[in-house]
Amino acid sequence: MILFDLRCAKGHQFEAWFRDGATYDRQADAGELACPICGGHKIEKAPMAPRIGKGRSTAMVPSEAPPAPTPTPDAATMAVMGAHLKALRALRRKVEESCDYVGPEFAEEARKIHYGETDARGIYGETTSDEAAALEDEGIEVARIPWVPRES
Repeated sequence: MILFDLRCAKGHQFEAWFRDGATYDRQADAGELACPICGGHKIEKAPMAPRIGKGRSTAMVPSEAPPAPTPTPDAATMAVMGAHLKALRALRRKVEESCDYVGPEFAEEARKIHYGETDARGIYGETTSDEAAALEDEGIEVARIPWVPRES
């Protein structure tokens, strides 16, 4: 197995494991690689520092065994991850366009809307897990959205 640092055309950098260099070349030439951040298929190797391991004796204690390599998603999985990220970015844009940002006052503002103390409207902001649970206990609908970075 070999680990490469990769970069897409938009400059997003990520790591991927391959069986060997030829496997990377074959997948890259076939357009099977996708950026997990933007889903782009124009991928190239990024400059990387060599990883030099420490010398070890022939007797290896089990606690010193090297960690197993993290499996790398295949091209299809990376494409799905890119599609999900694209959908989450679209959701973020829609929320920002159609709702009022109330910041850390989210729980207080949600209660005011629920109990009719202020006009009903869509809001978003920050709250703790405990505050969100308390809102749900009061019958106030809240949703947690993974707040992904805007596309750069």
